Amino acid sequence: MDGKKISDSCVTLSHMMGPQDANGLGNVHGGIIMKLADEAGGLAAIRHAQAPAVTIAVDSMTFMHPIHIGNFVEFKAELTYVGRTSMEVRVEVIRENPLTGERIISNTAYYVYVALDNTGRPKPVPPLIYETDEQKARAELAKERQAYRKEQRAKEEELQNGRK
Repeated sequence: MDGKKISDSCVTLSHMMGPQDANGLGNVHGGIIMKLADEAGGLAAIRHAQAPAVTIAVDSMTFMHPIHIGNFVEFKAELTYVGRTSMEVRVEVIRENPLTGERIISNTAYYVYVALDNTGRPKPVPPLIYETDEQKARAELAKERQAYRKEQRAKEEELQNGRK
């Protein structure tokens, strides 16, 4: 299977936040941001795998700055790492005040997706081709996150098995 460059599957979604997205104080609900980030990440994963993909994990959704009604928000998604059937996607959320032009990274999240074949079973995905030192460094961090996820999943299964 031929590899693919990260730039081949990058996705940017844009959304203007309205009253339907926010609480009574005008702050956009975190769940709205998570949903849109998941959509951007999922599209990047689907582009890479050229197959349906489902979300299996969300890591490190850190809200650093609030997003308000009237803010324009960009969700930039790019793959950081692929396993045999899974893909980690970094989603950067950028808040913009369209009246002043001020832009700031509101949050960053890591989503993990698994590609599916026609029967709904996990499907192998193409390897990633890293072109920059930054991409290679992000891949190393992604490998560490993946190892941590596996370790935590094993501990959780061990606890669950002990309760039976």
